[in-house]
Amino acid sequence: MPNFLVVESETVDERDERRRAAGKSSGETYAATLRQMQPDCAVTIVAPADADAELYEPADLQGFDAVFVTGSPMHVYDDTPEVRRQLAFMRSVFASGTPSFGSCAGLQLAVVAAGGKVRKIPDRMEAGIARRITPTDAGRDHPLLSGRAASWDAPAIHGDEVETLPDGAILLASNGVTQVQAAEIRYDRGVFWGVQYHPELALGEIAVALRRQVDSLIEAGLADTAADVNLRADQLEALHRDAGRRSLRWLLGVDAQLADEDLRRTELKNFLACLPSLRVSDQQIEESLGEINQAA
Repeated sequence: MPNFLVVESETVDERDERRRAAGKSSGETYAATLRQMQPDCAVTIVAPADADAELYEPADLQGFDAVFVTGSPMHVYDDTPEVRRQLAFMRSVFASGTPSFGSCAGLQLAVVAAGGKVRKIPDRMEAGIARRITPTDAGRDHPLLSGRAASWDAPAIHGDEVETLPDGAILLASNGVTQVQAAEIRYDRGVFWGVQYHPELALGEIAVALRRQVDSLIEAGLADTAADVNLRADQLEALHRDAGRRSLRWLLGVDAQLADEDLRRTELKNFLACLPSLRVSDQQIEESLGEINQAA
């Protein structure tokens, strides 16, 4: 039975607010998606931003088959106790050798934990649908993007982006808004695959997120009025209920890569399939621990 750890990137207040709006926290959404994809899995949810969160050492994390890091409204470049706690947790994930995957702020956390940089997107946001995501040369042959079209759209809502990847990271996909839409990061003993968009989310949840950020979307110039935002949210909700409805796909300018749930989850599906090859072996762990003990 697969044993997964889901890492909430939201604070207590952010989790409560999302539950009121969408019915679940980001971590609870991730857990529900994983259970749909692998019904026999066990899922533990942790919230390392919390001051009273349970502490996990790298050895504790080795008991999980994979770690999944959620999105959230937090800004990884803010020097707050919540951000510092989450970065420390992410470094423990890397040190454990347990394969990890993250979306949106999850990608940004992994980037900064491994030595890269995140910034506010200059002059705008990316909200609702990330358009025309295209693999790099490295991404075309990378297993994370196996099965993706030559270009695709994905659910997204973020105002921050990766400015600089850590040393040794591989840029896998970009689009016209955000250079880093997908990446592989190898740091310490760990491997992280991440995307700036949200393969774990249903389109109805993106609609809820748009309605929660009406003022920000207007301020960013993505909409002129609240009615514009609500219309787009209505269309996404309708497509969520009827993914094959051609008239809605035409109105939104999308194809099956976004509308079809299985295709929308391509990166998660690929990560799960590749877990056996990403896992650090017991022999590698023992060798690394031996080197640490010798150095001490």
